[in-house]
Amino acid sequence: MDGFTFEIGLTLILVGLILIAFLREWAPPDVIALTSLAAVVVFGLIPMDRMSEVFKNEAPLTIAALFVIGGALESSGAVDLLGKLLRKRIKGGTRSAIFSFSVVTAFCSAWMNNTAVVAILLPVVLGFARSKDIAAGRLLMPLSYSSILGGCCTLIGTSTNLLANGVLTGMGEKALSMFELAPVGIPLAIAGIIFLTIFGPKLIANRASAASELTPESRSAKMYHVLVSSSSDLIGTRWIESPMAAAEAGIHVVEIRRDGHRITAGLDEIIIERFDRYLVTVHGGNAGGPERLFASLSLEIISEVKGLVTELVIESDSSLAGRSMAEANFRQHYNAVVLAIHRNGNNITSQLGSLVIEPGDTLLVVTPAFNLGELKASKDFILTDAPARSTPLRPAAAWLAGSALVGAVMVSTLTDLLSGPFPFIPKIPIHFSTFVGALILLWSRTLTPRQAYQSIDWQVLFMLYGLLGLGMAMQTTGTAAFLADFLARSAIGWVPPDVLPYVLLWAVFLLTLLLTEVLSNNATAVMMIPIVVPLAQSIGVETRPFVMAVVLASSLAFALPMGYQTHLMVYGPGGFRFKDFLKVGIPMNFICWGVACLLIPLIWPFAV
Repeated sequence: MDGFTFEIGLTLILVGLILIAFLREWAPPDVIALTSLAAVVVFGLIPMDRMSEVFKNEAPLTIAALFVIGGALESSGAVDLLGKLLRKRIKGGTRSAIFSFSVVTAFCSAWMNNTAVVAILLPVVLGFARSKDIAAGRLLMPLSYSSILGGCCTLIGTSTNLLANGVLTGMGEKALSMFELAPVGIPLAIAGIIFLTIFGPKLIANRASAASELTPESRSAKMYHVLVSSSSDLIGTRWIESPMAAAEAGIHVVEIRRDGHRITAGLDEIIIERFDRYLVTVHGGNAGGPERLFASLSLEIISEVKGLVTELVIESDSSLAGRSMAEANFRQHYNAVVLAIHRNGNNITSQLGSLVIEPGDTLLVVTPAFNLGELKASKDFILTDAPARSTPLRPAAAWLAGSALVGAVMVSTLTDLLSGPFPFIPKIPIHFSTFVGALILLWSRTLTPRQAYQSIDWQVLFMLYGLLGLGMAMQTTGTAAFLADFLARSAIGWVPPDVLPYVLLWAVFLLTLLLTEVLSNNATAVMMIPIVVPLAQSIGVETRPFVMAVVLASSLAFALPMGYQTHLMVYGPGGFRFKDFLKVGIPMNFICWGVACLLIPLIWPFAV
């Protein structure tokens, strides 16, 4: 083929391997992305002295600053206030709830990270669904979908938009403005929400997760501190061989203390000693109740503790993913006992200790009520029940955090608009305005530096840096231009010249959409933008329509649960199966494909 070189062939092989690694999940996404950055340097696809250029890209800095501002909103109590207001204000049946939650979610996602918005609203939606006796899934799927739709409305709506903007500026193209996506993003959000409101109750499966099948009474669980008496027959017995471990006893051990110290060894290693103190819960029916059971085992009840049966959703970057409960020492680390695991629409209740945990799994656990705050603070999963003690509202801090977000957006937007007619006004980019906003929050002690570091999703940032190296290699080696030329020449032979840009636009959008369903949305954007810019140039039209098609399509993944992180977050709590997302997501994809490709040429004409 004309223009094909050894470097292009090597780049295509490397890209193929990276795609397979993402699909097969050979390693965490950030590790794969950083490996691709090292590989393009090792194989000479980009010079070693240019490797540092990826770290000059402003997109990760913007995203980090937005994480900090979002962390300030949460720590100030503003987020909990939003949840309380939604619980009080949203009324009516299923369609009314879908519409209300979708609108709120889409609006919030336009300004905050999609994953954070869903994590915040997930307990609110589940609580509302229980109170109204609505199948949780009928609200959770629209929650995930509308977070994606809202993210397509502004530059800061998703990390993909910011990353795409960084790639564009690196290629010498005009940067995206704050609301440049809005003329298409808002109609997409409106169309999607209308579809979900009208057809959602019919299309979304009416299934329940493990916890949603429990009655309010069974969600509470009494827990007992019991003491092994000096005369107990259990002394000297291995716990796993004792009557306490018998299935008919139904005893679940949460914590073991000996001589005032917590024992973290596995239950199969514990030998019962006198005066051992156990925190346990009893699950299942026992003749005479727990009191008689404990008395028969020579266990003295010291006190009762309020417990709660709740759900924990495993996140995609959880340290638990790929490990079994036994390997992770789950009980010892999280002070909770797993009763069941919900996966692919099924509740698994046997051999839980050896089952390998996967992202999207939902763990049904029993834990002391006072432990909910600790569980919420973990980044390994999302707690679907609000903690007993919500974050106290600090009005001044909440106002300052909100002002930092609004101020950063307004400064960037207004200076971009006014710098044209008034050249003396400097154009302040979004990465600088958000960076200053985050610094103001630190100087005002709205949040501490430690809290700021903890609020940043470092996996996302490192993944972005790695992917930027792959995108640079595609440009440097001429791979992007080669693929663009191949696409253009393939279409020219059978498409009339006057409709060629439209056909290619629809094809590019669909290709990006399909890649996004099976790959990281960030990886898709980084690979497609360097291809579509020379594609537009080769057929003599403006690059903007094709750029917008890629930016939008790389976020609109609705058909597969692994297509977007928020889908995995609602997968278990909604009791979903794989086919449930196909049933609703495919129509959503077609709606977005049609609406976007009809509007894009009207807003950004092809004519040069």
